[in-house]
Amino acid sequence: MSKSKDSPSTEGETEEEYSVEKVLDRRVVKGKVEYFLKWKGYSNEENTWEPEENLDCPDLIAQFEEARKKKEAAAASKRTEEKEQKKRKSSSTPTPTQSKKKATEEKKAEGFDRNLDPERIIGATDSSGELMFLMKWKGTDDADLVPARIANEKCPQIVIRFYEERLTWHNPVHDDEGGHKPDPE
Repeated sequence: MSKSKDSPSTEGETEEEYSVEKVLDRRVVKGKVEYFLKWKGYSNEENTWEPEENLDCPDLIAQFEEARKKKEAAAASKRTEEKEQKKRKSSSTPTPTQSKKKATEEKKAEGFDRNLDPERIIGATDSSGELMFLMKWKGTDDADLVPARIANEKCPQIVIRFYEERLTWHNPVHDDEGGHKPDPE
């Protein structure tokens, strides 16, 4: 249950030995197993990760590994049990409140289907593969993602204003003589 700490060998200096109090955790770094150790006679701030090959505490490692396997098995059975409960719940007949919730969620209109007037475009994204505008609606704090092709048809002036607000103008580049460089043709 100890680890020797090698220090540069000089005559008269002895090798220090540390005793492991408890194995706290395990990890694999670059294919090598390391254990997080609590050292006897030292505070938790002194706990360290040590490679398995440097350790001489097989009983403590075995004890830790057994406890870890039990925890993993318990967690796996709990996950399986939760899945089974979800399956049972979903296969049972929904209560009236559940079916009402589903109906209102399915019927919840978005975008122009809400019959609200667009106020402005807050931003744009194409993360879904299609250009979408984040549209702010008049009279509400709500905003919805709306396909740009639909916004272009239903509110072209708002789309134009969005683009105009983001235009940047660049001054032409001048040459050394103070004149303008000719435009490439």
